Amino acid sequence: MKQLTIAKKVKGVGIGLHKGEPIHFTLEPLEANSGIIFYKTDTKRYIKVNPQNVIDTKMATVIGTDKQNYISTIEHLLSAVSAYGIDNLLIKIGAHEAPIMDGSSASFCMMLNEAKVKKLDANKKIMVIQREVEVKDGDKFAKIIPSPDTMLTFSIDFNHPAIGFQKFHLNFDKSNYINDISRARTFGFLKDFQILRSQNLALGASLDNAIVLDEKKVINSDGLRFSNEFVRHKILDAIGDLSLLGMGFMGHYIAHAGSHELNHKLTLKILEDERNYRVVDLKNVKDETFSRVFA
Repeated sequence: MKQLTIAKKVKGVGIGLHKGEPIHFTLEPLEANSGIIFYKTDTKRYIKVNPQNVIDTKMATVIGTDKQNYISTIEHLLSAVSAYGIDNLLIKIGAHEAPIMDGSSASFCMMLNEAKVKKLDANKKIMVIQREVEVKDGDKFAKIIPSPDTMLTFSIDFNHPAIGFQKFHLNFDKSNYINDISRARTFGFLKDFQILRSQNLALGASLDNAIVLDEKKVINSDGLRFSNEFVRHKILDAIGDLSLLGMGFMGHYIAHAGSHELNHKLTLKILEDERNYRVVDLKNVKDETFSRVFA
């Protein structure tokens, strides 16, 4: 099984969630063993996607090297890239954040469909989880356990009549991702948006790119795309955050009330001890599970 990149360059544009400005970006092919790399066209700097380059996780996953050279809200784009099994990609962008698009990863999936994937002359590598690894914050947790497949199970419990307790399980592959996860949008509460805007943040947030809730209900006129769209989006985020491991993984990710911060801590804890995982070179792999998930 070979590493993948995209077959051709594709361009996109979307609004930035926090600054509310148009953001132009391109996705370009990269050679084997390059990984996923952002190139900031404004600062002429490269930022490789890995846990060591994460500098903030409070409201989104942010990678960078300093206060002038960073990119925020990368998780939706990386989620789609991971679902398509892409190992090597150059993302050129001239802003401090990736565009929010419609609040999901569906637009990025459409771009990848246009770009198409291309096999490279190098074997794909994946991370096989060997031991349970867990991080906690009170009753919130994120963990990963050994599994013969790649799965994600997430639960949330919000004291809000439109959300409440939700749980979703995903057997991870491209088809399931596109059908069950990619269209799930980010969400937030109206009172929080008002606070953020007073701080000159969330200037690009709107009913076109987020599910917005008041104290009782969803206020978007078109309602929800799934009855449990909230927890599905949490899985979308987790897939993007876990892609910072640098390769696909075989294991079962389980979280309750997880966050970008917990996901980041989990990736660091996995990588800090080589007994937690082994890297497998997928040379001459015939197993259908590997082919379905990682091809």
